[in-house]
This record gives sequence, C-alpha cells and structure tokens, in this order.
Amino acid sequence: MSETTREPDARRLATEARDRVRFEEDALALSDQVYRVARHLVGSREEAEDLVQETYARAFRSWRSFTPGTNLRAWLLRILTNLNIDRGRRVQRQPDDGVPDEERVVQRLSQNDVVSALSEVPHDFRDVIVLVDIGDFTYADAAQILDVPVGTVMSRLHRGRRILKKAMAESAVGSES
Repeated sequence: MSETTREPDARRLATEARDRVRFEEDALALSDQVYRVARHLVGSREEAEDLVQETYARAFRSWRSFTPGTNLRAWLLRILTNLNIDRGRRVQRQPDDGVPDEERVVQRLSQNDVVSALSEVPHDFRDVIVLVDIGDFTYADAAQILDVPVGTVMSRLHRGRRILKKAMAESAVGSES
C-alpha cells in the first residue's frame, strides 16, 4: 500500500474512533435517565440494571446506526423498550414453573403499591405511562420511541391510566381489610 493510500485510511479510522468515543460519552451521560425508565418498566432493581446493561451493550454494538443530531435519548429508550418487550414475550412463553407462594409474597412486599399496580398494567399501556408520566416525554417523543402514531400514545395513555387507577384502588381496598 502506498503512503498516499494509508494516510486517508488512518484519518478515516481516527475520525471513526473519535465519533465512537463521543457517541459513548453522550450515551453514558443519559444512563441515569435510562435507568429511571427501566426501573419503572420492570419489577426489581436487579432487572432494571440488567435491562440497562443490555440496552447499552446493544447501543454500543450498533452505534453506527445512530444518526448524529437526532434524539439520542429517544434512540436509547427505543432500544430499552424493545428489549423489555422481548423480555416480556419470553416470560409469557415460559411455562409456569410453580414459584412457591412464599417467594411471590416476598416479591410483593419488596415493591411499593405503585410499582405493583403498574406491573398489572399490560405492556403496551405501561410503556406509554412510564414514558409520558414518569419519564416526562412528550407524546411525540413517546410515539417515536415506541414507533406508533401520536394518537395511539394518547389512547394507550388514557386507557393505561384507567387500568392503573383501578389496580391502585383495588390494592388500597385490599390492604385495608
């Protein structure tokens, strides 16, 4: 290879390395926000940490597919949401392996009422509630993250809030007795 051919390759590699470092720094600066959303999507801190770790692993593997200048937070949360949906599908496909009642009680006691009630909301509705009500995303951002129309976000949010309200009311009535 001639000297003139190597020079552009070296420049290209240096530029790519600089872009990757910048991408990783920008992505990691959003990790607290990504974790907060993950924490509301899943039942435990450990699951949230695993979900965030998977999100960043996938983001770092496919960093070239991110378009600079677009919303990195939305892009990361889209990955997080897709991974959570995949996780939910895997859980639904698994046969009930008879988790002992004692373990179920411990799981319930370790979560507060809101998280418990939120876990009863179906995934499609819960994702919208978490993004809009907890993550403070606009309807448009939530629509972009979930890849659905804004109208779908609005209707899912309305229905999800109704389901959540009912679950919390039932929880409150149940704890009084």
